[in-house]
Amino acid sequence: MKTALVTGAARGIGLATAQLFAQQGWRVVMVDRDAPELTQAAAGVSDAVAITADVAIPDQVAQVMTAPVLADGLHALVNNAGVADFGPIEQTDFARWRRVMETNLDGVFLMSQAAIPALRAGRGAIVNIASISGLRASTLRVAYGTSKAGVIQLTQQQAVELGAHGIRANCVCPGPVRTKLAMAVHTQDIIDAYHDAIPLNRYGSEREIAEAITFLCSDRASYITGQTLAVDGGFEATGVGLPALRRG
Repeated sequence: MKTALVTGAARGIGLATAQLFAQQGWRVVMVDRDAPELTQAAAGVSDAVAITADVAIPDQVAQVMTAPVLADGLHALVNNAGVADFGPIEQTDFARWRRVMETNLDGVFLMSQAAIPALRAGRGAIVNIASISGLRASTLRVAYGTSKAGVIQLTQQQAVELGAHGIRANCVCPGPVRTKLAMAVHTQDIIDAYHDAIPLNRYGSEREIAEAITFLCSDRASYITGQTLAVDGGFEATGVGLPALRRG
């Protein structure tokens, strides 16, 4: 049985990915720093192993990799853990900047580095979750967007260096996704604006992002590495004024 490790697995895209891996017959290790939420989420995933850890803390990352379930190797690492903290540049002090970077970028580096021996044993794949905000700039995302752009570059570095060990590395950049958090904070005006800007005229679902992630971890993607896949309904491909032109 293949083993996948998913960070930020207590909710949202991470949980959807863990659920889909389990449905596809994988053993899933679910990692999150929110212990109560993780315990509840893992109870609904067949044979899941839940580990409470913060991916931004090196000692905790190292402890994750000692889990007995990883003794025979790791076949997929999904670096999904992240924080979405938005604000104007002038109001983003260094502490706020570091909070975003330490989880979104440092965490991806630390988890991937620590997992290399297990991934080498399993000839596994890394899938890093960035964001459309790493591909195109937007207001209020100076820390978030920069961290996700860093994840994209880090993915390419991993692909180039780790390919010799049979380890593939790819990046998924979700566009607007209909998560509980997004729906709680997006006003109707924001929702309408996103629908207008996205060629498919809707938000994506957590399951749709999970489908892309599990594909890149599978043998069907065995010759794909170093790539960035925007799963965004065409949002990244659009240009200025296109919604109005389409309506015309």
